[in-house]
Amino acid sequence: MKYYEVIFKIHPVTQDARDILAAMTGEAGFESFEETEDGLKGYVQQGSFDQDVLDQTIQYFPMEGTHIIYNVEEAEDKDWNEQWEQEGFEPIIIDEGKMVIHDGRHLNAPLSMLNSSLSIEIDAHLAFGTGTHETTRMICSTLLSEQLKGKRILDAGCGTGILGIAALKLGASSVTAYDIDEWSSDNTRHNAIINQVDSYMEILCGDASILDSINKRFDYVLANINRNILLQDMRRFHQVMASGASLIMSGFYTEDIPLLEAKGQELGLTLVSQREDNHWASIIMREHY
Repeated sequence: MKYYEVIFKIHPVTQDARDILAAMTGEAGFESFEETEDGLKGYVQQGSFDQDVLDQTIQYFPMEGTHIIYNVEEAEDKDWNEQWEQEGFEPIIIDEGKMVIHDGRHLNAPLSMLNSSLSIEIDAHLAFGTGTHETTRMICSTLLSEQLKGKRILDAGCGTGILGIAALKLGASSVTAYDIDEWSSDNTRHNAIINQVDSYMEILCGDASILDSINKRFDYVLANINRNILLQDMRRFHQVMASGASLIMSGFYTEDIPLLEAKGQELGLTLVSQREDNHWASIIMREHY
């Protein structure tokens, strides 16, 4: 799958400006970002890139006095696995050690010394979801407080598969996971094998339209995607939710919650809880009784 690499230069560059730009450009098709000294480097599938939307996003950027320019290039066709082997990430500790997410190579202490009851190893091959981002951490923390034993899970936009894998390790009976990016669905399969849960995971490649051909009903739908995709796909999520099911979402800012809540209410869903971490938000919606 071919990608564009888009280099954004932001002046003045601030973390807020980076975060807002990353969130807003989801509508133009962007999937992942790397921070640079003077802005961001974004990745978008060539077939999904909407440059007109990107130009409008920059033209109406909400931070007054912020100037953004960008340059589009074809992403280098390189060995991402080799790059990840060289980089990796430091262990992520969730809820004071109730969960540890690690790459299997950068543990500075045995897991037993970290007092963790749940260990997840993630080998991320250019896929979002190592636990380093606030949105992933919030959903992982939420899963720790839910009763998942025997539950059926849908992991929408699975990335590395971390959310579905966490759910299975917390007692879920099965996970169906999908991602529009073939690299991500392959990476989810790889990580499921590493964590010895692959026999309980069905992994698909495609967008939310893939749900139209699924006859299953899920007790939990997990979706860590940008706001606009969530608004677009919530109806399909609802169509595959079992009676009394929960929809756990993140990938958006606190100020986006009213939009998502209103969309959920149209579908018969009620907002029951929300979290915030560094302006990012996560919510749980459940069916009306």
